[in-house]
Amino acid sequence: MPTRVLLIDDDTRMYELLAQYLGQNGITVAHAPDGGRGLAALEAHTYDAVLLDVMMPGMDGLEVCKRIRAKGQIPILMLTARGDETDRVVGLELGADDYLAKPFSPRELLARLRAVLRRAQPAAVADRLESSGISVDVSGREVKVGSRAVELTGLEFDLLVALMRRAGRVIPRDALLGEAGRSDTVVGERTVDVHISHLRQKLGDEAGKLIKTVRGVGYVFAKEGA
Repeated sequence: MPTRVLLIDDDTRMYELLAQYLGQNGITVAHAPDGGRGLAALEAHTYDAVLLDVMMPGMDGLEVCKRIRAKGQIPILMLTARGDETDRVVGLELGADDYLAKPFSPRELLARLRAVLRRAQPAAVADRLESSGISVDVSGREVKVGSRAVELTGLEFDLLVALMRRAGRVIPRDALLGEAGRSDTVVGERTVDVHISHLRQKLGDEAGKLIKTVRGVGYVFAKEGA
């Protein structure tokens, strides 16, 4: 089955360019010119990923992203003319899988799209991590603290998995995104700190303490019993 993505963007020329380039690389692109019609298309059809512009008339891309995430975990790659770190943080906090600032090359978009699609593929064999009351179903992308389900953004989930898989080892801030399989996600070290802070809050007071800060270096997930 060919890969099918939905582009939600009011720029018709952008759609024509991406439809041609991605089509040459085995990806079919459908187009919705605004947020409302994009959400309707997602209800009516099945897609493998969403390319979502932030700056659109009416409902903006951030609101569309929030509504998509309320219903499912389809990969979302956000597109915007605004490229500062604050905007990237907002998009990622709302559940976007990656963020690409305009202008961009179709080649870079293709690489990032393929990366988010790879991350979304379930593992061939269920992969579970458990430590100190935290259980992670990696293939199902589900987290529980005790019996309580914890809702995480895509980046928060990947950071938790990276830390738990290397429990007891300090991971420097500048290496953590790579360890999480997010080396293609362009955010600064401060953004990593923000996501770790939110991750701790969502895990709760006791479980959150398992992620320890190593001042001036990075983070470590405490080994069970340590």
